[in-house]
Amino acid sequence: MNRRDSIKKAALLLGGVISAPTLLALKSCKNREASISDEFALSDVHRKIVSEIAELILPKTDTPGAIDAGVPAFIEMMILDCYKKPEQTSFMEGVQALAAEDFTGMSSEEKTARLQKLEADAKEEMKARDVKQTKIGDNIDEETMKAQAKGLPFWRLMKELTLLGYFTSEAGITSSFEYVQIPTKFEPIKIEADQKAYAY
Repeated sequence: MNRRDSIKKAALLLGGVISAPTLLALKSCKNREASISDEFALSDVHRKIVSEIAELILPKTDTPGAIDAGVPAFIEMMILDCYKKPEQTSFMEGVQALAAEDFTGMSSEEKTARLQKLEADAKEEMKARDVKQTKIGDNIDEETMKAQAKGLPFWRLMKELTLLGYFTSEAGITSSFEYVQIPTKFEPIKIEADQKAYAY
């Protein structure tokens, strides 16, 4: 099984943690050769921002961090190869806004505060979208709805893809779970303090 297939299976196991656009993106992943996009291209500054945010979400401690697990490259690959234009646009707008604010030049405290603001804004935006979709209902044609469609907020994409990339990487899964290739019977057990959960 290649990593692309394992990512799809892991995403399905995570269920509600992964948004519908991400699940659809996983189904429609294609080879990079067929997905070169002039409209989505991260600069070195953008890549540094993505790396720093991923590492702030999952920092290196006594276990590997997001950078050690190759999450930044995974995020870029997923956005380019698997997502449609609305998410690509949303992601690019988010990373460009942070670049304009000189995110990489901020202190650790300022970065954390900025990401907390992004989190709050993303929550409010998702709530507003839910209300708008409920009001629209069936009284508007499909083409109009498509024209109004927006991609997931940048922060939502960053969080989802950071977690997905980390927990489908060898470094992430082995540092967080005890892998048992051939398990015995399934039965309730008591997990001791500092003991890893099992992955089969």
